[in-house]
Amino acid sequence: MFDGKTKNGWHVYNNSTDGSAWKVVDGTLMLDPKAKGPNNAGGGDLIFEDDFENFHLKLEWKLEKGGNSGIIFQALEDKKFRWPWQTGPEMQILDDDNHPDGQIKTHRSGDLYDMISANPSKLNPIGEWNLFEIKAYNGRLEFYMNGTRVVQVNQWDDGWYELIEKSKFKSLPDFGRHKKGKIALQDHGDPVWFRNIKIRRL
Repeated sequence: MFDGKTKNGWHVYNNSTDGSAWKVVDGTLMLDPKAKGPNNAGGGDLIFEDDFENFHLKLEWKLEKGGNSGIIFQALEDKKFRWPWQTGPEMQILDDDNHPDGQIKTHRSGDLYDMISANPSKLNPIGEWNLFEIKAYNGRLEFYMNGTRVVQVNQWDDGWYELIEKSKFKSLPDFGRHKKGKIALQDHGDPVWFRNIKIRRL
């Protein structure tokens, strides 16, 4: 998905631009918040052009102290939505020790955000690279953190919709209901680096 040299295939959600604040630096795809203009110009969640249904996504990421980001998937790109998280679930990326969300269950790194806590946590220290994987196959969803499975759940059954009903997404009628959609790298306003972004259709 990322060749280490260009942003080919990537663009800002609901926008044709590739986002000038998203830069290719030393083989990484990084968000530089200082490069944004007024009203978040140049920023925004970066999404890949293809839709994915059954897939295995692998990527590495790192943050600065206090950073926050995420990987959103099965998201719809539609002008009636402002953000991909309004339709797509998220694997959280966070500095658990130094960001306020680190004190909230289901808001920590590796969590299915606001739905399921990663267990066990296998997070490397901030500033080091972490390997995250998302596997989605025929309704079976699994998250892996540095080689260890930390989340497993069935999507689109009664239990899945109960999780949504107990989450902050309960008022969003399109959230978590789509079997096919976009993958997005979240702009949460903090510097974040990604590399070795690879996906295999299953």
